[in-house]
Order: sequence, then structure tokens, then C-alpha cells
Amino acid sequence: MSEQKMPSGQNPADSQPDPEETAASPAEDTGSRVDDPAQAPAGTSPGARVATAQQRSDAGDRGNLVHGLYREGDPIADTKAPDGPIETRWERHKFENALVNPANRRKLSVIIVGTGLAGASAGATLGEAGYHVKSFCYQDSPRRAHSIAAQGGINAAKNYKGDGDSVYRLFYDTVKGGDYRSRESNVYRLAEVSRNIIDQCVAQGVPFAREYGGLLDNRSFGGVQVSRTFYARGQTGQQLLIGAYQALERQIAAGTVEMYSRHEMLELVVVDGKARGIIARDMVTGEIETHLADVVVLASGGYGNVFFLSTNAMGCNVTAAWRAHRKGAYFGNPCYTQIHPTCIPQHGDKQSKLTLMSESLRNDGRIWVPKRAEDCDKDPREIPEADRDYYLERIYPSFGNLVPRDIASRQAKNMCDEGRGVGPAISETGPDGQERMVRRGVYLDFADAIGRLGRDAVEAKYGNLFDMYARITGEDPYSVPMRIYPAVHYTMGGLWVDYDLESTIPGLFVAGEANFSDHGANRLGASALMQGLADGYFVLPNTIRDYLAHGPFEPVTPEHPAVVEARQNVETRLQHFLTCNGERSVDSIHKELGAIMWEYCGMERTEEGLKHAIERIRALKNEFWTNLRVLGSGNGLNQSLEKAGRVADLIELGELMCIDALHRRESCGGHFRAESQTEDGEALRHDDEFAYVAAWEFTGGERPTDMGAPVLHKEDLVYEFVEMKQRSYK
Repeated sequence: MSEQKMPSGQNPADSQPDPEETAASPAEDTGSRVDDPAQAPAGTSPGARVATAQQRSDAGDRGNLVHGLYREGDPIADTKAPDGPIETRWERHKFENALVNPANRRKLSVIIVGTGLAGASAGATLGEAGYHVKSFCYQDSPRRAHSIAAQGGINAAKNYKGDGDSVYRLFYDTVKGGDYRSRESNVYRLAEVSRNIIDQCVAQGVPFAREYGGLLDNRSFGGVQVSRTFYARGQTGQQLLIGAYQALERQIAAGTVEMYSRHEMLELVVVDGKARGIIARDMVTGEIETHLADVVVLASGGYGNVFFLSTNAMGCNVTAAWRAHRKGAYFGNPCYTQIHPTCIPQHGDKQSKLTLMSESLRNDGRIWVPKRAEDCDKDPREIPEADRDYYLERIYPSFGNLVPRDIASRQAKNMCDEGRGVGPAISETGPDGQERMVRRGVYLDFADAIGRLGRDAVEAKYGNLFDMYARITGEDPYSVPMRIYPAVHYTMGGLWVDYDLESTIPGLFVAGEANFSDHGANRLGASALMQGLADGYFVLPNTIRDYLAHGPFEPVTPEHPAVVEARQNVETRLQHFLTCNGERSVDSIHKELGAIMWEYCGMERTEEGLKHAIERIRALKNEFWTNLRVLGSGNGLNQSLEKAGRVADLIELGELMCIDALHRRESCGGHFRAESQTEDGEALRHDDEFAYVAAWEFTGGERPTDMGAPVLHKEDLVYEFVEMKQRSYK
């Protein structure tokens, strides 16, 4: 374990982007070095089997550019996934994984980037096991990770309500909710482990809601017909994170975990094909630090801020995952993004984020719009029941207001597109480039619930959410229906990992929202907290030991050429941001990127729109690298400098998301292609063509304008225990 510090901006190599070279120009396909990972910086995990660049070149037509944008490589397979009865796969896999005896664990080191539910629980568990852990977060405290913002609850197959729930039903609901685009083995493991999470958290003192008799209470979330969601009023994420945080702090006090707050990972160190450390910036002093270890874990969350406006915290970013992607980690299903149906609507063009209102509100709140467009200006309390359209209850009588998020979001958009939206009209730029004023809101009404249960009962369930809504909007939701509208909330895509959560770079593991593994094309509500804690407490500690059992590993020093190169790349990049001296701010470019992504790669996508988006993103990327202005210096706190690095990576990610959405000519879950829908407007999958995970390989060079043509590797999805069929919630 070693550390070396260098002041930010100290003598970086002079390397400016070439404005004449565009991202459209294809780069040489460098491929993945499967046969001998030690020969190249971007090795490939033993759990992933793909062809080398030379093998792909010999494949003939598959090396040609598709749509002039990407190449198709050989398939990829998760060779670590166990077979046999699905009920015993995880237990057998844990037994077959190698062990590390306690004395040897003290000799092995782990870097964990991120301190949300996945990162904090992994750090606490690995530290308690005896490994030497370094934990990093860009916040001033681990407990300020974005997991703290989760509101509604966490799923677990406990069947406390006796309503027919089981591990298998949670498994089935998750596969179906993801529109049959997730792995069976991973999802069943998640459902199986869910029961342990609740026991773990109760033992930590997490104050879950309880019934009158003292038993843990449950409520329902979208896409299911049972009550399996455990909750702590509207603050479930906060309470769960405090539990993981106190477990992490216990290990910090014990000396097994070193905590580095206000540090941002800016580069992955790959030595002889294996992940061996990170380059991080101290965000307070500006120092660039080298941190080395035997294995690296990324638990850095999702990339919803590529849309600029989202429910994510302003600091959420893709940089840790994207720097790993550039070093050889494949990116899985980047176009799978989740639009949450219950958020406070956008009120103008000056705000910088959106606010989530918990999905739990759909348990008792009824969603409606006026039947007639001319009623949209009226006070909702003056619109009679006969003139209200409870459209989810009308279209989906079996599930009503508790349909999955992707379906509820699209229907809200449809109602507003029909001219029946409510609330203030906001300016939008349509696909034709023309500005128009549109009302983007639907009502979430609790009048029936208050009449049935009483105000006190509703306040006991949702009081803090109602208070938050009132503070933001100035309206009393107890007397006037809430106004809600969908917003970007979560990303199902992420770095590709095998069953052990190892990426295509040996020694790089990815946990929580940062990986792609469990939710397919749409995540069910209350499953993000479940996955984060499952990965951190129970999955990763039982799989990472199989890799660490091959230690001790050859020591790596800060003077190693690969480490020096990684640090110099960071210095060069930061220096460019500080010396570009253009005219545009980082926020203005980020906002423009978000507008492109929301319009063309948001709730509805078309071939024409996605191609247009790719052209605009490439032009914006050139604008970013040639006309950016970052004030201040690198020798201290500089939030504009921090944002510049994050937006640079979001621009590249945005292009890949559009390419992925363009190549997937079907609708599934949160990915809705207007060209692929049923007669009644539902998502229409094409399982014969697209029943696979899209794992994208980066082939560009170090220069920021050199993206290259990404290579698509397909991992076939095989269903043995669930029948694939068109989803129906009617």
C-alpha cells in the first residue's frame, strides 16, 4: 500500500485536443487481451470470454462499421455463472470459491470508491474480515452519499403479510419488471439474499416502521401484487445508510479501514492487465494522490446526471466508472435509464435538479388528469369526479396506480402530450426545433385516502414527504392534489460484471448502481437499496476472496511506468481545463447536453432523433474541448474544475448511450423506441433479435477528441426458470 502526492497542475505534459480530429473518425480497434492479460493495460477478467482484436479482425464483415458508428465484436459470456438448480446456485458457488485465512487477509489491500449503501457496507464487511481497506468519497462525510436520498423502502422476500410472497415470486417479479433483460442467476441470488439484509439492518438498529403489535410493517411498490417493502417512514435510505455508516466507522476506529473523504477518483491504475489502484484528487488542497492496492472496487453510483436535470445529487457523476471503461472495462446496456413517475415537475429553465416524491405515495394516492383539456386551468378541487380520468386505474385495472415505473412514466407523458397536463406551462423545444409551451404535470390525489383513513393516519405514513412537497411548492397536499411528473432517477446500465461482480479488467470489481447486473431494462421500486446492500454485505465479500486467494500479489510502487503514466494523464487533463481560456462555462455545456439527452434519448426514442443527438453531442464535445473556461487554479478547492472533468466524461457517455439506444431496435422497459410498440402503445420487445446484454468496449485513444468506434459484444440471455413473454399489467 503506497501513496504519493503531487500538487495539481505541476508540470503536466503539453497535450491539447486537436479540433480537426472529430469523434466520428474511427480508431484502431485495440480489443481486449484475453489470451494474455499481462501483455496490455486492458486485460479481461477470467469470467468474461471474448475474442481478441486480431480474432475480430479475421471475422470479416463483423469488423465493418454499423450505421457508421460502431463495430460488432464476438460474443461475451459469463463463465463464472453457476448452473444446476437455481435454488442452490449461490450456496454452491460460495462453497466453491477459494478462501483466504485470517492471517493472510491482513496482508491484502482493497480500495473502495464510494460510500453509499454498496460502498459503505462493502468497506465495513471487508474491514471486519481483516483486509486492509482504503475507502474514498468526494463528500465531506461518508454518510452524505446519495443513498441517503432514497425515500420509500427496501424489498425483501419475508412474506410477513402472508400474501403469497416468496423468494421465487420476488425473483419472478424482478425479471418481469426488468422486461426479461436481466440474468436469472443474478436476480435469484438478489431475491435470496434480500431476507438476510433485513435481519442485518434490524440488528444494527435501523428503525423500520412497525405495526401496532411491534412486528415489522410492509407496504407495496410498483409492479407487484404483494406487500414486501420494508420502510422507515419516507427516510429509508437515510436510516439504512446510517446503519452502514456506523458499521464503517467502527472499522475506521479499529484501524482496518482508512477513510479519504473529499477525494475524487480521476483515473484507474492498471498494471500488467490488472487493476492495482487509483489516482485521486484531494478536493480541498488540490493535491494529486496515488493510491495502490491488490484490488479495486467501484461503488460510485449511477450516471443520471447526464440529463442535467435529475433527482440525483448535483455531485453524482460517472467519472470513476468511465475512466475504468476507457481502461478496458466493458460498459453494459448504457441506454437503460429509469424515469421515475412521481417527481415534482420542472417549474422553469433556471433550476439545476429535480425532487423525487416517493413511489410509496402511489399506495394511497390516486393519479388523474382532467378528461377535457379545457379543464386543465381549473382548481382541481372544482373538477367533479365524472370529469376526472384516473388513467392508470382505467388502463391497468389489475395493478392500477402501482404499475412499474416505466409504464407509469410513459402514460403520464402521453396524457400531457394529449394536452391534458396540469400546472404551469413550460417552454420546450420539439424535434422540429420549434419552441412550444406544454403543461408537464398530473395530479396525485390523497382525498380518498384521507376520507378513508383519516388525516392522522396519512400523516403518520407520509408526513415528511408531504412537508417536503409543501416547502418546495407552497401548496398544501392535504387539501390540494400534488402535481407530479416523471424525471430521470436511476440507471440500470453500468459497468459489465460477471457473477462475481468482477469487470472485464481482472481485479476491478463493481457493486451497486455502478454495475449493470440485476435489473434488466427497468428496476422495480425499492430494489436499489436491496441491491446495494446485497452486493456490499453478502455478495462481494464472498466473491472477491476468490480473487484475493491468489495473493500475495507482486508489489507495485508509485514509480512503476503505468502508475506514472496514469498520474501524468490526470495532470494533463486538469491543466487543459485550466488553460483552455474559452468562453463557455461548464454548466452551460452540461445543460445543453442534458437538453439533447432528454429530448432524443429520454422517455421516447427514434432512429432519426438518436442520429441527430449523436451529431449534436459530437459538436458539443468539440465545443467543450476548445471553448471551455474554468476560472481559478488547481491548487485548492475549485468546483468548476471538478465539474469540468465530470462533464467531459458525461459527454462521452451520452454519445455511447445514444449509440446503444440506436442499435437496440426494440422497446423494453425504460428503453422505448417509438418504432417498436404494440397497437395500444405498449413496449414491444423483439426477443429473437435483442435478448442479450450489450457490453460495449472502448477503442479510442488518450486524446479527448479520439473516441474511436466502440465495439459491441453480446451476452446472450438464457431463461430456464421464467418464460419470456410480453409484459402485461392489465
